[in-house]
Parts: sequence; C-alpha cells; structure tokens
Amino acid sequence: MKILYGVQGTGNGHISRASAMAEKLRTFPDLDITWLLSGRERSKGCGGIERFEWREGLTFVTRNGGIHVFDTLRKNSLHRFLRDVRDLNLDGYDLVISDYEPVISHAARRKRIPVTGIGHQYAFCHRIPTRGENPLVKTIMQLFAPADTAIGLHWHHFGNPILPPIIDMVIPAELPPVVGNKVIVYLPFENPRAVMDLLDRFRQFEFYVYHPELQDTDIDHRHARAISRLRFKQDLLDAEAVLCNSGFELISECLCLGKRILVKPVFGQMEQLSNAAALSELGYASVMDRIDENAINRWLTRPGDTLRIRYPDVAGTLAEWIAGGCRATPEQLAKGLWDQTVVLR
Repeated sequence: MKILYGVQGTGNGHISRASAMAEKLRTFPDLDITWLLSGRERSKGCGGIERFEWREGLTFVTRNGGIHVFDTLRKNSLHRFLRDVRDLNLDGYDLVISDYEPVISHAARRKRIPVTGIGHQYAFCHRIPTRGENPLVKTIMQLFAPADTAIGLHWHHFGNPILPPIIDMVIPAELPPVVGNKVIVYLPFENPRAVMDLLDRFRQFEFYVYHPELQDTDIDHRHARAISRLRFKQDLLDAEAVLCNSGFELISECLCLGKRILVKPVFGQMEQLSNAAALSELGYASVMDRIDENAINRWLTRPGDTLRIRYPDVAGTLAEWIAGGCRATPEQLAKGLWDQTVVLR
C-alpha cells in the first residue's frame, strides 16, 4: 500500500506525533510511505523521520507569547501555497493521511481523493471544551486542513469518538525518583530573557529552561538549555513539575508521567486557549492567562494532588488500523482504546 502522509511542522507536537507513528508503521513492511513536511524550515527536520518531501505550507508567527497577525500574514504566501496544492502529484497513492497538513489536504480535496486526518486538531470537529472561538476562527480551523475521515486525539473523549493521545516516548514501568525542586520550563513562544529574569525570584527551585533562542548556560538555580529532544525527555523523567504553554503533546507526556503542570496558553491561539479550558475542566493542570509571578508562586509553593494517566499504545493501534485498510470506525477505535485507559489519582 502506498501512503502519502503530511505533517504540519509548526511547533514540535506534530513532529513528535509523526515520529511515533513512523516508528510503528515501520513494523509493516508492505506499507510504502512518503512523508511530506510543511510549516517549518526544511533544515529543522522532521524528528525521527529522516527522508521526507518539503513544502513551505502555512504557519503562524508569535511574539511575546501571542500570535502576531501582521508577521503571520507577511510570512505566508497564498500564491505559493496554491501553486504547491495544484502541483502536488498524488498519482499512485492508495491512502492520503494528514496530520493537519494543509498542502496535502487541499491537493487531495482538489482531486477528489479521500483524506484521513489524524491529529489533535481533528478533535475540534466534535463538541469539546473551547475558548477563544468565534465564527471566523472556527471557519479557518475547519478549512485549514480538511479531512473526510477525522481521527481526533484528546486527553478525554468528552462523550465523542475521540482517541487518547499518541505518546512519543517510552514510559518506564517504574519511574525514576523525582527531584522535588526540579521544574522544567518550556515556553517557546515567550521572551526567554523575561522568563529567566522572573524565575530568578524563586531560588529554592532548580529551573531547566528549554527555548529555541537559548544556549546551554547555568546561572545559579536557572539552567538555560538549547532545544534537544533527547535531553529534554531525560530531564522530564525526574522533574517534579512542568511550566509550559498549552500545546497538546508535551502535556500528554506530563500526564503519563504524573507531573504537576502549570500552563500559559499562547494569546490569541484558539487551540491553546481551548486546551487550557479542557485542562481546567478536567482538573488536570493549573492555568494562567499571562506570565504571572503570583500564579507561579502559588503553584510552586502550594502543590495539590497529582494524577497519572496510563494511556494505551494509540500509535500502534492506528498503525495496525492503517495497515489493515482502515476498516474499523472511529467509534470502534475510540471505545477499544478508552477501555484500556486508567486514571490514577
């Protein structure tokens, strides 16, 4: 079976999910998969996927923790995007899969080829907690990377045929001892210097701050770290808590590992605002709308109850589903996977 699999590269969540899917799909030698990446520079790669096609695609630009509309419009070329959609060759493919990747989705729709969407954004096809939604945002989200069969992923099903998260890390049967004052900070859309300055006020904690603009530097209790997927996951294993934006994949890993979480959603980004709303409704994390010293202090010094969620091997189930011709319905997939999910409080 020949498959074209598109990955939206804005942020690292889609990349992590694609890496996990690629690892499971490799166990089926009859699958011939072409990966296509868009929405980020080609040089940044596609995680664990070494060979891939690349298109410019569409993305958004952030500044100081929020979406910058003017820079986003300036960065994206509608003419180039429409050209890439028109010129993408889909001949010979048996299946087209989109992880919210717009070039593949619109090229397939243009040629009337069914698209299977797999990703967190497709959960928004259902009634789930949302925030920051308006008719324009809802329309953009629906049209960005449309799919005929939508496999949405979320931390809870909310009574819908939504699947649990895909986890791109090996969760040990026995977790290492937690370092009680170790806090991971991953706020890639915030000003890193401002974040480092703020954390200087909490000297009883050791902060490991990962950011695309930082290099490895240790300043007392603040440890600046360049982005490293392997080292980040190693640090995450024995950390006590995580301060991050409300992206989907990292929080999924934190829930699997039983970490306390404080999230600050990207301002103006409906998906992140909605993720924060879902976390608050489920009681899975603390939420602050802006970088707030008092909110951080309360979270650090008054820890509440923690929980750990044992999600099943969603990537493995989906890889088997794809290899078998996608016969089961989303409802059947969801029921089987949620029956295997355990929430430990």
